Amino acid sequence: MQYVSELIHQIKHNPDLNQVVIHCSRDRCRKAIDPVTGRQGTINQYVRRQVTDLPLFGYPCVLDIELAQVWISKNERRLEQCDFVDKGFRYTKRFCQLASGLCRHMSIQAVSRHLNVRWETVKNMDRYVLESTLPALDPSQLTGLTMIGVDEVARAKGHDYMTVIYDMVEGHLIGVETGRTAKVFAEFLNRLPPETAKGIEAVAMDMGPAYQKAVRDCLPNADIVFDRFHVMKNYSKALSNQRRIEFRKANKPGKDLLKGTHYLVLKNADKLTKPQTQKLQQLLDGNANLNTLYVMKEQLQALWNADSVERMNEQLNAWCLLAEQSAMVYLKKFAKSLRKHAVGICNYAKYQLTSARIEAGNISIGMIRKRARGIKDTEYFKLKIRQSSLPDDQSMFYL
Repeated sequence: MQYVSELIHQIKHNPDLNQVVIHCSRDRCRKAIDPVTGRQGTINQYVRRQVTDLPLFGYPCVLDIELAQVWISKNERRLEQCDFVDKGFRYTKRFCQLASGLCRHMSIQAVSRHLNVRWETVKNMDRYVLESTLPALDPSQLTGLTMIGVDEVARAKGHDYMTVIYDMVEGHLIGVETGRTAKVFAEFLNRLPPETAKGIEAVAMDMGPAYQKAVRDCLPNADIVFDRFHVMKNYSKALSNQRRIEFRKANKPGKDLLKGTHYLVLKNADKLTKPQTQKLQQLLDGNANLNTLYVMKEQLQALWNADSVERMNEQLNAWCLLAEQSAMVYLKKFAKSLRKHAVGICNYAKYQLTSARIEAGNISIGMIRKRARGIKDTEYFKLKIRQSSLPDDQSMFYL
């Protein structure tokens, strides 16, 4: 494909619009090329159009360019292709790259106000650049996978869930699929090359049943690893529920002792300040059930220090026996769930696989939602997720 070249012949400052206008003329030595067929054609007429470019000397800059209209047939004409402006755009490619680069670090609204461009136009420019520059996420081209991780994310709370898949060894995002069902994840796994699928040894995930089913159906030789973060998160919920029960049945001094201590019992001891440690100790000395829950939390965390699957399984069984002997409903319920998922939990000792990469990705996705103040376009949100997994090593201002 040949592109038209422009020759600058005049630069003017328009005081009424407070902008710089650069007038360009087409290089008449070049033949007119049909942008569809790539064949040389006859020039029907010359057409002028204005496109916005990067600011110049602190002023908005407009390029007034000249293009040839190519005669195709009696009732058909087409404008030739311009190398720095895509068809249908009123902004140069580098202006779109600037807007897209800013959108990685700023909200669309902030970029819109900064560049004096409509919100929807900024979003469309960012989407256009991402679609044309991001590497394709093609499962059929993936090779060398040994451990992967899967999790769900939402465009907004309770809306448009998506499945994100990571290479847990390299830390790369390898898939973003719409939906969070077993079928969605299974479709991704089925598109992997057979040799790649056979090479996957472990899959890290939370304890939801959908992704477990997909792995068992599509990767029968892979082990499921339930990550420590979600196990401890579920225990924290059980602890919080029990704390509410303790608060309801406590007398006035007991309630006063429990007030303001919610996060003290959830935080690790090494993260507490000296005053917080003293307050926590007072609470544990005055409430036997919370003291038991706190001690068992530390014992539960110690499970992940086991040096073998067998040893970890023994410690998990011993922990569950203690929990089942207590009178606390939520602790017993958690122990039952722990036994149900014991194999996946103890697989940690075999693979030492954590969800750190997944949680880091979720934090980045949360920042995307926060900057955008909510994204209604699910496909655009998927592009932003893919962008967040890549290093920001390209300048937004220079090509």
